[in-house]
Amino acid sequence: MSHPRPPTPDERLTEAKALSNLPRIVVICGSTRFVLDMAEADLRETAAGNIVVKPGCDMKSPHELWSDPAEAENLKLRLDDLHRAKIRLADEALVVGDYIGDSTRAEITYARSLGKPVRFTHPEVDPDA
Repeated sequence: MSHPRPPTPDERLTEAKALSNLPRIVVICGSTRFVLDMAEADLRETAAGNIVVKPGCDMKSPHELWSDPAEAENLKLRLDDLHRAKIRLADEALVVGDYIGDSTRAEITYARSLGKPVRFTHPEVDPDA
């Protein structure tokens, strides 16, 4: 007699979101050099009725939180972990900008490894196209 396997955490999250009747959650990915484009994408996705999560820090702009190089490196690692959590939470990823660097490529790979759909504001930069 086989026993049903317990649901994975991702399956439980998907079920909880469905039971909560939450709108679609979109995570914005891409280089923070496109911070203005990300804001525009946030506006459009929100107007379309989606919940939007995106990078919360632009470390390319000066700020006291990352003025110390050692602390900046630690913060970057924590922010990368946080962004991967946002990708896990989301129903799909939206990649903003016409450039894909190593970090964004890793985000795309991670989202796709989780079975998340990935859209692009500039589809020609899709590394898997």
